[in-house]
Formats: sequence, C-alpha cells, structure tokens
Amino acid sequence: MNNLQKFWELVLDVWDKGVFGVDLGRIATALFILLGFLILRRLVTRFLLKRIVSWAGRSTNKFDDMIVEALEKPLGWVPVILGLFIAIEYVHLVEPMAAIAENGLRSFVAIIFFWAFFNIAGHLSFLLSRLERIFTKPMVEWLLKIIKGAIVFLGAAAVLDIWGIRIGPLLAGLGLFGVAVALGAQDLIKNLIAGMLILAERRFEPGDWIRVDGVVEGTVETIGFRSTLIRRFDLAPVHIPNGQLSDGAVINFSRMTNRRIYWMIGVEYRTTVAQLREIRDEIEKYVTSNGDFMPPEEATSFVCIDSFSESSIDIMLYCFTRTTKWGEWLKIKEALAYKIKEIVEDAGASFAFPSQTLYIENVPREEPESFAPPQSRPSA
Repeated sequence: MNNLQKFWELVLDVWDKGVFGVDLGRIATALFILLGFLILRRLVTRFLLKRIVSWAGRSTNKFDDMIVEALEKPLGWVPVILGLFIAIEYVHLVEPMAAIAENGLRSFVAIIFFWAFFNIAGHLSFLLSRLERIFTKPMVEWLLKIIKGAIVFLGAAAVLDIWGIRIGPLLAGLGLFGVAVALGAQDLIKNLIAGMLILAERRFEPGDWIRVDGVVEGTVETIGFRSTLIRRFDLAPVHIPNGQLSDGAVINFSRMTNRRIYWMIGVEYRTTVAQLREIRDEIEKYVTSNGDFMPPEEATSFVCIDSFSESSIDIMLYCFTRTTKWGEWLKIKEALAYKIKEIVEDAGASFAFPSQTLYIENVPREEPESFAPPQSRPSA
C-alpha cells in the first residue's frame, strides 16, 4: 500500500513539475488550444478567403485581384500565429524558454510579413507593364528578380536581428568572402555584365529567331543572369553564355524587313548575246512586276551579266522579297526557280554545268602505219 502511495505521489510530482517548470495539464490545454486554431485556419482558408477571392474576381479592377491572390496564403497562417500566442500566454513559460518562445513567435510574424511582400512583388509585372515602353520585357523581369532578392535578404536580416545576431559584422565578413569568390568567379561576373548589355542594347528578346555563327540557330526562350536559353528547331535546348553572345556575331532574323535572294545563274558559253539579253530582261521583268518582290526604289535589286566563269557565263540575280517568313520565302524562291528555267528554255539556251574541253592543234592524218618486220632469232 505504501508503494502505491509513493508511485501516485511520483505521478503527481511529474504532472505538477511537467516540462521546463510547466505542469502537463497546462501543456495539454495549450496543445488543444493550438489544435482548435488549426481547425479554425482550415475553416478560414476554405470559406472566408475563398469568398474574398470570389468577391475580388467580380470587380473589373485587376489590382484587387492581384492583392488578394498575393495575400491569400500568408493570411491563412494568421490563425496559427494567434493560436501560438494564446497557447504560450496560457502556459506561462519561465526563462529562458519564455524568451525563446517569444523570439520564435516574432520570427514567425516577420516571415509572414515578408512572405506577403514577396508574393506582392511577384505580381509587380502588372504594375510595371508601362516600363516595358522604356525597358525591354526581360529587363523588367530582371528588375523583379532583384526586388524579390532584396525582400528575401531583408526578411533574413529581420529574423537574425530578432535572435540578437548583428547583421553588420556578418555583412563585413560576407564582403571579404565575396571578394575572394569574385576573384574565382570572373566568368560569372563577365556573363552577368554581358547579359545586362544585351538587355540594354536590345539585341534580341524572348521569341526572336537568331543565329550565332558556328554555334546555334533557333528561338530565344529566356535571357538569364549567366546564360541565354535558345531552343533549336529540333526542340533541343542550348544554353549559351551571355559573354559569347555579347562578343560574337548574332543575326536576328526576327527583325528583318525583307529577305534576300542572291543567285548566280550559269548558262553555256554557246549562248549568244541576243539570248543573254533576252534571259536577263525576262528575269528582271518578272522580278520587278511581281508583287512578292521589293521594287528597286525600295530595296537594292540587280539582274546583270556578272562574269565569265570556267564553265559558264554567270548572270547575277540579287533581290529581296516582301515577306520575312521562311515558309512563304521558300515558296517564292521555288516559283522564281521555275520561271528562270522556263525563261532559259524559251530563249533556246541551256544551263551550264562543270565541264572541260580539250583542244588539239594538230590532228594526225589518216596514213597507213609503217610495217616493221620481226627480227630473226639466233640459231641454236
């Protein structure tokens, strides 16, 4: 009987002293309080916030939709913070646990605030759309990334300050570390500056069709801090360092005003002067009268006898089409090829191909060959 009484006294002592000087009854009650606010959070997010989002969606103003969408998830954690605060106040923690709990709660509040600011910054593209008239769209995206990075840095600094960690000496140490890293990351810094120059000069933008000589040809997808993603026409992604795009030659086909056709048409040397004039005039007439080609007064256009090559007389055709679309340009080239072949055949001429002609000055006369009698064999 005495043993049972001692055991019961032990249980009561543990119940009264509990954990960190707090009896287990208060801890259990605090946990039930927190559980109740977690249930309240679910109700708030399911009904109240959804109703607010629905109300904001009915308005014609997009600004309130953006604010509600940005604050929806952070506001969903407000009941949890309130539950933690009430639970901590009910428990009556003693030092040093009281200070740790208070700092943890302050950190939670700071994270919620900067989380909301970060989400709002993610929707700033709607507010900064007018800046695209001055800056390019990738430059605005870079600006948003810098703003988000600054918010994350300030949020981390606020949390560190709550826990008594001074940010000044930490930044000084990071500054020395940054100098050491910068010495070993010169290529990274070079590509970052090159990317900024590409955006400032507006060499190309996402969606442009470009060709980097000897490297890649395709469509620009994203211009990053270090490299640019170019999608080839076979859909294979290629990452090109910004420094290479900044220093090398880049052809932007998307900004062409028209596309060029530059051909050398070779005809045989037996072609007469009259035939050459006819072929040349008919080709020029077709190019200048066809609406698919730019007229000479708007773009450079030549059709002329250019040179005497090894196997042909060359007629140069240099003109530009109105369209810049590759598919339409190929169809125009095909129609032009059919027409040139028709013109050459109608003129009674032929296209030349690589050949060699052998000229013999002295042709041997048809005379009988001299007969040489065989030599007699020596006797055995």
